[in-house]
Amino acid sequence: MAGDDDSLGGRRSTRRQVSLSTLLVGVLAGVLIGATAITAQGSDLRPARTSDVAQLVAEAEARNLQLSQRAAELRTETDRLTVAQGGAPASYDPDLDLASRIAGLAAVKGPAVRVVLTDAPVDFTPPGVSGDLLVVHEQDIQNVVNALWTAGAEAMTIQGQRVVSTTAVKCVGNTIVLHGTAYAPPYTVTAIGDPALLEAGLASNKGVQIYRQYAQAYQLGYEQQRLDQTTMPAYAGPLPQQASGVR
Repeated sequence: MAGDDDSLGGRRSTRRQVSLSTLLVGVLAGVLIGATAITAQGSDLRPARTSDVAQLVAEAEARNLQLSQRAAELRTETDRLTVAQGGAPASYDPDLDLASRIAGLAAVKGPAVRVVLTDAPVDFTPPGVSGDLLVVHEQDIQNVVNALWTAGAEAMTIQGQRVVSTTAVKCVGNTIVLHGTAYAPPYTVTAIGDPALLEAGLASNKGVQIYRQYAQAYQLGYEQQRLDQTTMPAYAGPLPQQASGVR
């Protein structure tokens, strides 16, 4: 991210830096597009996922990592060129600021929709019903998240943690693990965006519909609420190019 080199006043160097900035914004835009789904591992206990979707998500995640690494390289190179030409790295670019907020690298606030999923009461033990049907699974959370992204969510948190392109939800016993931390129910997913569109996305998502049918049959919890304003923190974990062994 480099600004015009006013100290030299050379049109050629200015065009070069503008070109590099444009390329970097384009790469970051690719990262944002890739952040429209999260992945999960484990067995499907409700008929809500398909192998095709899982394959597409895995391919998108691999591409996200490549784009994130390339974006970091370009950012370093543009700053190096700016310094070499007598300037200083630019401190602000509106396009990259927007990209950072959507990608989870900056705090953001706005109207939102919140969804809370809970297990059935522990004393609810209908005869002949598997205990697996009475708890929230990773694909239930994933379906909510994917429905919200598809409906135009601008930013999202799960259990208060910012969702980024490498976020994955995994079931471990009766808990889920998110960014290395285990959480017990209830599970809260919050998305900033147009509340009407987000609600419509949840209503039309087949996976969410299936979960709500199970919720009615087996006393699982599903709560949906509009929020006039909420603030989401920036992602505080390692960036993709810093992480090792990312799936």
